[in-house]
Amino acid sequence: MTDKKCSYIKRVSEVFVSFLWLGFTSFGGPAAHLGYFNQTFIKRKQWASEAQYAQWVALSQIVPGPGSSQVGFALGYHRAGLLGAIAAFVAFTLPSFVVMVLLAQFGYHWQGNEFFESAVHALKLLAVVVVADACVSMWRSFCQRKDMACVALLSAAALIWMPFSFSSLVVLAIAACIGLFLSFSSSNSHDPLPKVRCAWFLLFLSIGLFVISFAFDSGLGGVFADFYRAGALVFGGGHVVLPMLSVFVSDRVSEANLLIGYAAAQAVPGPMFTMASFLGASAAPQGANVWLWAGIATLGVFLSGLLLMLGAQNIWHHLSSNTRCRGIVASLNAAVVGILIAALYHPTGTSSLVSVWDIVCVALGFIWLKYKRPSIFVLIIVFVLIGLIRSY
Repeated sequence: MTDKKCSYIKRVSEVFVSFLWLGFTSFGGPAAHLGYFNQTFIKRKQWASEAQYAQWVALSQIVPGPGSSQVGFALGYHRAGLLGAIAAFVAFTLPSFVVMVLLAQFGYHWQGNEFFESAVHALKLLAVVVVADACVSMWRSFCQRKDMACVALLSAAALIWMPFSFSSLVVLAIAACIGLFLSFSSSNSHDPLPKVRCAWFLLFLSIGLFVISFAFDSGLGGVFADFYRAGALVFGGGHVVLPMLSVFVSDRVSEANLLIGYAAAQAVPGPMFTMASFLGASAAPQGANVWLWAGIATLGVFLSGLLLMLGAQNIWHHLSSNTRCRGIVASLNAAVVGILIAALYHPTGTSSLVSVWDIVCVALGFIWLKYKRPSIFVLIIVFVLIGLIRSY
């Protein structure tokens, strides 16, 4: 085996192991995942720059699908190509997939356990710390100009006061218009826009699968089709997946299972879209392989978003060399900071900070992370121990 192949396999393995660890430990939902990715892959491992990371986050807000998983997919692709992207997705999704299928099979005995709930709450507090740190670092990178700082603050205010599912898409569209206007005001360049072919293929593939999905209505094909259509129409990340899934799979699973799956997805680490794993296992007929049904449902709900993210990356990479587009990108980066600030407030902060003690823990954790830069592993252990001590 050549040195080049060995190096590539090593990078793919590194991607898999890194994302698998985060798949086990990243509690707190999509906003927290973005903070964990920033801390692990941008600051510590330095796989990409803050600017590249912000562009991936912006893209994940523009295209439908599982936002944090799309960013992880992009990180894996950047580090080790297509195999790296697949490794990142599989590793980050696998732990919650297994947990959700087991819950569907064997019940929910973990609910109500005081020690477990205390540990989960402590990890949610850690999520607040991580997201706050990401907000500060990305603000320093993208909001040095007064106009970009205004874009970030206005974006955050708009999302806090208008918390509907398409609000982040609206905010990014307005930010793009502001960036285009500013680029016309500051430059007379007329750089040509490049042609992108691979991206169009992926876009047509995603749309083609959506159209074909209507031809299936029963069995595993029907399960894939229902979950694929739901995932293709989810804007705004994991918290929006419940109403969309309820539209497409209500004839396969009960309303009670929909709500139980949604609650369980918020309690386990990893992407909330693995709610589909629970529902796929619940929809399996008597005697069927529940793991196969769960796997088909999971693949269906994720696939469209990952295809669109891969195609959008190619477009974004080529457009970034255009002067007009650089102005738009700068404004979108600032809007991404606003999105993270809004997510820090809700749902990350509002669902985690329920007492003065919680606020004190978060403040001390933020100072510790900001000035001492401990590893995520150390932070997780310390916060879990704090949660367990408080449960006594």
